[in-house]
Parts: sequence; structure tokens; C-alpha cells
Amino acid sequence: MTKKQRLELTWIGKDVRPQLEPRILLEDPERSYTAAHRVSDDDIFDNRLIFGDNLLALKALESEFAGKVKCIFIDPPYNTGSAFEHYDDGVEHSIWLGLMRDRLEILRNLLSNDGSLWITIDDNEAHYLKVLCDEIFGRANFVANAVWQKKYTVANDAKWLAENHDHILIFAKNKELWRPYRLGRTSEMDERYRNPDNHPKGVWKATPIYAKRTGSEKEQAFSFQFKNGFVWMPPKGTSPRFPAETLRKLDENDEIWFGTDGKANPSRKTFLSELKISGTPPATIWLHTEAGNNHEAREEVKAINPDDSFATPKPEKLIRRILDIATKPSDLVLDSFAGSGTTGAVAHKMGRRWIMIELGEHCHTHIIPRIQKVINGEDQGGISKTVNWKGGGGFRYYHLAPSLLEKDKWDNWVINKDYNAAMLAEALCKIEGFKYAPSDTFYWQHGYSTERDFIYVTTQNLSHEQLAKLSEEVGEERSLLVLCSAFRGKTDDFPNLTVKKIPKQILSRCEWGHDDYSLKIENLPKAPAKLGQLELGF
Repeated sequence: MTKKQRLELTWIGKDVRPQLEPRILLEDPERSYTAAHRVSDDDIFDNRLIFGDNLLALKALESEFAGKVKCIFIDPPYNTGSAFEHYDDGVEHSIWLGLMRDRLEILRNLLSNDGSLWITIDDNEAHYLKVLCDEIFGRANFVANAVWQKKYTVANDAKWLAENHDHILIFAKNKELWRPYRLGRTSEMDERYRNPDNHPKGVWKATPIYAKRTGSEKEQAFSFQFKNGFVWMPPKGTSPRFPAETLRKLDENDEIWFGTDGKANPSRKTFLSELKISGTPPATIWLHTEAGNNHEAREEVKAINPDDSFATPKPEKLIRRILDIATKPSDLVLDSFAGSGTTGAVAHKMGRRWIMIELGEHCHTHIIPRIQKVINGEDQGGISKTVNWKGGGGFRYYHLAPSLLEKDKWDNWVINKDYNAAMLAEALCKIEGFKYAPSDTFYWQHGYSTERDFIYVTTQNLSHEQLAKLSEEVGEERSLLVLCSAFRGKTDDFPNLTVKKIPKQILSRCEWGHDDYSLKIENLPKAPAKLGQLELGF
């Protein structure tokens, strides 16, 4: 039988997938930071800043945060072939797609069922990336491609067209469950409401009493006489928006407007105070006046670090707009390409919980000082004044633990000497799919997968007598996975125990000792001798 074909994006090396090691995260309290005192009852302290390769960091987060992230924003290297100071992103198309695919698959797992993903990207890879996301998220979960005006000036030296926009690809984990929040009203919107006749309900604006659709014959023949004698019929090709009874009530309450001279076609007075839906649905064109621009973003970062400003930041207004549409206070936001830390800064000011991941040294030179100033209330740039930011909260700084296994001088895989007993137990819980939760009561309970299934990690050589004692303590109603350096005796004698040797038990699970899957040319796998064309396969 021939393989059923489908619409998909294909590229060289698409079938090559890394066997990621689920590392543990180690906190560095000296780099974690909290405000000196509480500013409000809504202060959030459990934010996370993770230093390390973002693919390994995402894998490290997966067991704890799968299905818990409400909004993911990423601004990945655009693969333009131009070398940035902080990102070397001139990566061949197929390799770039493979690296993005590996990250997007984990990002999807982290999203809540009502969560959404937002990606800023330029024309160079936007359309390939859209098809890639279709495969991972499902084409039915594509929400929109918003166009952001990142520049407000035109480059006179442009060889072809002057590039003024970026794309924002928006996908939902489940589009049937996800709905965008409406954007708040602006002062310009409210200025359209006036009260020329001093109506007691306050300011209003005139809105049509007809709908722009062709109604039934009865609707097309509809007519209504107002108390001033005006006989109204809906214009040709339209239908009445309200039945006669509603029009009569509006007329009696002086909620119909006939113009300043009282002779114009009637319209309804729509009062600002009675709007049931006060906000507006987000549009797909984002002007720089609404969502900021690149120049504005550079000025924001320069104010934080004037000596070494980040080359390609995003403006705070852009991130605020995304979080306004996608989240509510206390929701969890993730950015795995943190860059200069704009996402965390904006999320913090807006009362959202956040996780940021960054590999570059600017994690320390740019992000930490920036977030510290936000927490101290010293950062009054960006959206601070708009949201009345006063400071508060904190974050915890983590780095990735080294690979669990390393090779000894005889080229044998052994447990990394940097691992203590607690680190080893946590790492093996993560690899075996157990929740790490050491018990204060039972030494052999390092984690659990169910209420009756536990895991015990030890570097001891367990004797038959020790296994027998362990089996007795576990009891018939529970089961225990024992990971040890070695053991003696017949394990068949203990049906409630599953005994395995380490590192043998996990050797084939992962790529050990691989510390960098970053978007850097020097870390990429070798491409085949002849690179074919990227193509859409049918």
C-alpha cells in the first residue's frame, strides 16, 4: 500500500530529532531578587529567570509546567543572514526550521488548553514558519497574522520596497476554547460621545437603527411613525435593527436623534454609560502609535543600559498589547528567547507571572539589571506610567544543571561527580516521569507517579537482605522503582519492587553531555553534502 500523502512542509534533516535530556534547574540565590518590602497585596514573587540553552530549559520545565502557561511570546532570531551582536542567526533555512520545530513542539505542550502562542517574525521565514506551526498546532488553530508597523519612516535607499513591518503569528492551543480579550477603550473613542441635548443618561453617539443586510419581505416593507410624525422605512438593501415595540420605547425615552434641526433621518442615541461591551476586538493591523516601534524600543533599553544597549529589542507597548489580548492578571507568561527582558518587564508591571529563558551573557548584563529596576520601582519608562507601576515582587534565578552522565577516563558513562544525592534523585525522577517529592517520613520515597507508586534513588550496592527489608516497608499495597548502583539477590522474590541499575537503566534515554542546542552556526549538525530546495510536499 502506498503511504497516504498530506500537505506538509519538508526540509533536509526533518526526521532528525534530538534526544533531549530533561535537566534539573538549580537556583542561584545570589542572583535571585525580591523587593525590600511588599508594595501591594498583588505582588508576585515566584517568577523565573533561567540562564541556559532554551531547548534544554524548555525540556526542564515540561514536567512541572505542561498545560499551565496561558501565553507564550517568542521573538526568535529571524534567520536573515545578518550577524547581530547577541545572536548569530544566519542559519541555513532547513536547519533553522528544524531548530524551531524542536522548540515549538515543547512550547505547545506547555500551553494551557485555553492558551495562545505569539511569534514575531519577518518576511524571510514568516511563511515557512506559519506552515510549520500549522503542522504542530493544527491548521484549525491558526488565529491570525497581525501586521506590526515596526518603523514609521521610509528608507530612501531601499533597493526594492522599504520594509516597515513584522508579522505576529498567532496560534491557539485549542481555538474552540481560546478567545481574545477585548482591548480597553481609548480617550479618542470616548471623545466621539457627546451630549448636545443634555440627555440625563449622559454622553452618547448616534448609531443607525437599520442593519446592513437584506431582510425578509416583511422586514423590507417595515415602516414606523415616530411621535414627531416622521415615517421611517429602512433604506433599500437593509433591514430594521429593532422591532416596532423597541423603537416606540426608545422614542418615548427621548433616545432617538433627528439631528440638530429635528429633520434628519432618525438614529439611535447609544449611551457610553450603557455599553455592555466596553472594549474593542483586536484588529490585525497594529500601527506604531498603538504598539510602539523599533526606535522606541531601543530608547527604552538605552535608558536601562546606556553603555551597552541591546540591538534588537521589542517595545513595551507591543508586549503590553499582546498580554492585554491574551492574558489576565496572575496568568503565566513564557518567553524562551528573552533577549533584553522586555516580556518579563512588561508582564511584571501588568501583574502577570512570568518565566524567561536566555542563553546569552546579556541575561546578566541586561535582563537582571532591568528587572531589578522594575522591582525597585526605578524603571518609569515604557508602560510604567500608563499602568501606574510602583515596584514590588521578585524573581528566582536558575541555571541548568550539568548533564547527569559524563565519561570517565576509560570512556565509560558514569554519574556526573557534580551531582549530590538530592540532585541525583531529582534528575532521575524527571527522567523516569516521577514527581520529585522527598518524604520526611520514608527514606525510600524520593518521588511518586501515583498515590501508590514511588521511586527510590541510591548509589548503594543493595544486598538481598536490604531489598527484603525495603520490600517489607513498602508493603503489598504500594510499588517502588529502585534505582541503585548495583544489587545482589533475586528481585523476583519482591513483586512490589522493580530494581534497576544506574546508569545502565538510562543510558539509551537521552543525548548525554550535549549542553548547547542554540541557534548558533558553530553548534549546528553537519548538513548533507547536497542541499535540496525547500518544498511544500503533497
